Amino acid sequence: MKALNTVILCFLCLAFGLLGTTAAGQRDIPDSQKINLDTLMFIDQSWANGSDRRKESIWNISPYFTPSVILDINYTYSFNHPIDNTVVGSTALARNNEFQISALHFGGDFQYKGARARFMTQLGTRSVVVPRNDYSPYRGQYALATAYRYLSEAYAGYHWNKWSGINVDAGLFMSYIGLNSFYQPENWEYQASFTSDNTPWFFNGVRIQIFTSPYLKIEPWLINGWQSYGKFNSMPGFGGNITWTPSDRFKLLTNNYFGTDAAGLPQRKRFHSDNSLLLRYYQNETGKKIQRCAFSLTIDVGFEKGGGVNGFKDGGTSRGPAQYFVSAMAYHRLWFGKDKWAWTIGGGWMKNPGRYLVLYPTGQASPLPNANNPSQTEGNFPFSANPGDPFEGWDYSTNLDYMPNQSLTFRVEYVSRHASVPYFAGRGGVTSPNGYTTSLPNQDWRPDLVKSESRMIMAVLFRI
Repeated sequence: MKALNTVILCFLCLAFGLLGTTAAGQRDIPDSQKINLDTLMFIDQSWANGSDRRKESIWNISPYFTPSVILDINYTYSFNHPIDNTVVGSTALARNNEFQISALHFGGDFQYKGARARFMTQLGTRSVVVPRNDYSPYRGQYALATAYRYLSEAYAGYHWNKWSGINVDAGLFMSYIGLNSFYQPENWEYQASFTSDNTPWFFNGVRIQIFTSPYLKIEPWLINGWQSYGKFNSMPGFGGNITWTPSDRFKLLTNNYFGTDAAGLPQRKRFHSDNSLLLRYYQNETGKKIQRCAFSLTIDVGFEKGGGVNGFKDGGTSRGPAQYFVSAMAYHRLWFGKDKWAWTIGGGWMKNPGRYLVLYPTGQASPLPNANNPSQTEGNFPFSANPGDPFEGWDYSTNLDYMPNQSLTFRVEYVSRHASVPYFAGRGGVTSPNGYTTSLPNQDWRPDLVKSESRMIMAVLFRI
């Protein structure tokens, strides 16, 4: 537990240190301009990875409601040519070699005399692929995955004009793990690296957003668990975010989580720390060639201990194998052609000797419980996900964006992903010998899992 205590201590020192330094130099802000949503005011983040790139809203319907519509349409081509067109190991994509509506989100923000609320729907294939590894629907009654599936955000709360704003919200909200956003128009890359794709996209619970100044947010969470609609065990999850944006060219954030997220194993504790740096190191709006350059870096470290696993060290037969998560990803982006074009290149790496955060393969390779018979696995030939099963992954990608206006992006992306064990869908797919779920596999057939895949992604991303 020394590593856990050290990380928590550093987290608290950073929070109180930043609180002291920013509050001392804080200027008074008119109440009409104080923060009432989830972003740091007076700071241009339209260029940042994971942020809304729109600089203004077209909506002027009501002072109490601001609508929002997001549409994500893609065509992805796999060079593995799986016979069943199934994508394995991604929360962004579901099908190969087909036109897909990955996501349709609509909703908006409500505010009235301090009361605030936000809801966004979640329609399309992402409502199926996220979450992928959530065991909480199998605890007790009611199909939570079905009840929440078509919501990406749904929370309500209250805003106080204290310091630069305090928000208290309850419901379903984005997790703020890493720089990547769940909403694709906000990301520099389409296929998230292993670091983002294997950490939570959402939380279900309560959060408090404390803006001690226009540049600093401190945000504690009390939630059901790690990207789960319900609780895995009796103890809830705890966590928090600190985001420091001292200028419009620099952002530093840390996210930390503690909970029990192994189904039926309350003695197994999880800790995860996610830390990101974002820097825009060049900007020239009138430049004839390049207008802006920026890069992002994210480093994650976490572990599980107890209940048959032993954190960062192999504990043998008495304490169990090592169970930890170490990863990093980095991206560089430049804007050119009067900000209508952008080029991004980057990638990442993940080491996970226990596979506890690895997205499970689907189809006949799925080790998740069968929805109709939870005592059995979903797949007849399940991918091994036992503690001590090693997994290492790495990826790289590059893309070109054309952005004719603030609401529309045309993206072409090449991504190559690799794993230390057979994991991605090969030519034989993961469904059956002919690729159809109506055809039952025989004993001679096995899901075709391979160690690498490369793909082209063409996407139309719209937000208004």
